[in-house]
Amino acid sequence: MKREPTPEGDAPNGKRYESVWDFPRPPALERVPWSVRVQHGGLDIVDAPWAYRVLETSQPPAYYVSPEFIDQQLIESSPKGSFCEWKGMASYGSVIAGDLPAADACWTYREPTPGFAPIAGFWAFYAQALDACFVDEEQVHPNPGSFYGGWMTAQVTGPVKGAPGTLHW
Repeated sequence: MKREPTPEGDAPNGKRYESVWDFPRPPALERVPWSVRVQHGGLDIVDAPWAYRVLETSQPPAYYVSPEFIDQQLIESSPKGSFCEWKGMASYGSVIAGDLPAADACWTYREPTPGFAPIAGFWAFYAQALDACFVDEEQVHPNPGSFYGGWMTAQVTGPVKGAPGTLHW
């Protein structure tokens, strides 16, 4: 794996460039004043004026939104769960939008570890499972692969973990 140099200045979206290799481990939690939208099946699932993002070495940020900005009628609880060494136990949900269900397309930490208490009950979404996700009107690209739920925006540089052959990084 060869790290790409981080460009100087602002990315095309007006935000400062940032390399996933400068993100900390353990991860950091950051509240951002950026709007977040999620769409699927022709419906708006999320329309949030701000969010939290988790910054972790080698991964694009995952964005967590408050349930008050989510159409909860379109989220159905899933039996799936997973464990994060930093945040704790995650519960999953499926997005049910018209005739296009997206199984296990979002997750939440109902009782996260103390360092991530601000995102208790907030939801994050897999861009690779949904029609479109946006940060400040910029459509994001999903994290490569299906394990990580990070969102690639113009200011995020890599390479990023998630594609085949990168899990050993």
